[in-house]
Amino acid sequence: MAYIGFTKDICFITATVVDWVDVFTRPQYKQIVVDSLEYCQANKGLIVHAWVLMTNHLHMIVSTDKTDDLSNILRDFKKFTSKMVITTIKNNEKESRKDWMLDRFRFAAANDKKTAVYKFWQDGNYVEQIISKEFFMQKLDYVHQNPVRQGFVSRAEDYLYSSARDYAGNSGILNVKVIKIL
Repeated sequence: MAYIGFTKDICFITATVVDWVDVFTRPQYKQIVVDSLEYCQANKGLIVHAWVLMTNHLHMIVSTDKTDDLSNILRDFKKFTSKMVITTIKNNEKESRKDWMLDRFRFAAANDKKTAVYKFWQDGNYVEQIISKEFFMQKLDYVHQNPVRQGFVSRAEDYLYSSARDYAGNSGILNVKVIKIL
């Protein structure tokens, strides 16, 4: 566990799918996000302190080891996951929502001069800098209780796509640098 005095740049971040489309209800789409986060950790200096992947958005408390700027990491993460999720949807013959989802992403791209065919993530990221232990605890609780509030699980640590397990003393599916508050 890391003991943090909140002197580093630690941020609470939310990335949301366009039109709040519930893409991450299928394991293969969730795994793309997990794999990409692991890549960013191993190769770009992303440090994940807490996270939760919901059906249509991702919350994280993150920092970097300064190998790369956080905004660059998030840009690359979103660009890569966009392409991979769209490709996986296109190639998934069993995806009953394929045409509807691709139409939503195509419509979002039609209204965005920067995007050619499909737009998966909403522009930008919701970012708040963590500057106190109280604010960190508030955001950590918010992140971990999200699946509970949605009725997916009754205990936060039972949700697989979250760091709540790590904070409960177990290991989750993504390497997390747990922050212990003094």
